[in-house]
Amino acid sequence: MVSEKVGGAEGTKLDEDFKDLERKADITSKAISDVLCKTTEYLQPNPASRARLTMVNTMSKMRGQVKSPGYPQAEGLLGECMLKYGRDLGEDNNFGGALVEMGEAMKRLAEVKDSLDIDVKQNFIDPFQTIIDKDLKDIQHHLKKLEGRRLDYDYKKKRQGKIADEELRLAVEKFEESKDAAETSMQNLLDTDVEQVSQLAALVESQLQFHRQSMEVLEELAERMRERVNKAQSQPRQKRVPVSRPSSDYSEPEDSNGGWSPPAAPPSYSSAATDQPCCKALYDFEPENEGELSFYEGDVITLTNQIDENWYEGSVRGQAGLFPCNYVEVLVPLRH
Repeated sequence: MVSEKVGGAEGTKLDEDFKDLERKADITSKAISDVLCKTTEYLQPNPASRARLTMVNTMSKMRGQVKSPGYPQAEGLLGECMLKYGRDLGEDNNFGGALVEMGEAMKRLAEVKDSLDIDVKQNFIDPFQTIIDKDLKDIQHHLKKLEGRRLDYDYKKKRQGKIADEELRLAVEKFEESKDAAETSMQNLLDTDVEQVSQLAALVESQLQFHRQSMEVLEELAERMRERVNKAQSQPRQKRVPVSRPSSDYSEPEDSNGGWSPPAAPPSYSSAATDQPCCKALYDFEPENEGELSFYEGDVITLTNQIDENWYEGSVRGQAGLFPCNYVEVLVPLRH
């Protein structure tokens, strides 16, 4: 404490050991208060959610420990959104099914986040809050009382000779009594360092458990998403072929009597011989690489070779090249 002038006389100084104890207790008090505040911000960066977490802490003191935080997590809100639209699209739809799977995973992540909030509240926030509500208030109370009695002692010391010796003696006793009480309260705070470190360790364990469980959920989800992508990529897409409209400019053959002839049917393609290896196209196929064969749904393609389990080699309409096996239906298999 800083020395003061009381009625022209220098005030009583507190010893260096007391000052050092007071400095350490002050830093510890600030550390606990600020870390507790920043931990709440870390758990819930959104101010509105932070207010709800504070409300839960208050209610838990009134009702005892709670099993759920009582407010929606952002992960859960995202999950609900994905589930809604996934179900609207239908789970047989690839995108709809993926939304449902991811929505369910996000709901699980919300439950994991609930567990983190509750664990940290019970094992870290509540113990630190108890220190603030009890130990730090006790220290402030004793220091304030000490300051009052120090000033009273200094005042009576200045008037020594004008007041009874018993009055001065009582002032000294009260000052020493308050000094001892303040020292004890500050030392008690510093002596709880093992408990404080244990509470920090509990915070680490809660976070570690949260990240482990989150990783399990996300790894499982990622695997299912990869399976969906691979499945979607392996399925050929049936391309829409525009329907040809009849021409409005009809020509009349010379031997007709004003009527019109329907347009000729498109030529069908068949193998040169019925026993020649061939296949029928189930879908349109547009080459993406050089050496691939272009064809349309319904084309009959002559088979010349099977490259591997995924690719054939064949020809149609005078063109030869490679094409995927799952785009065709084999009519006459290749001879081995």
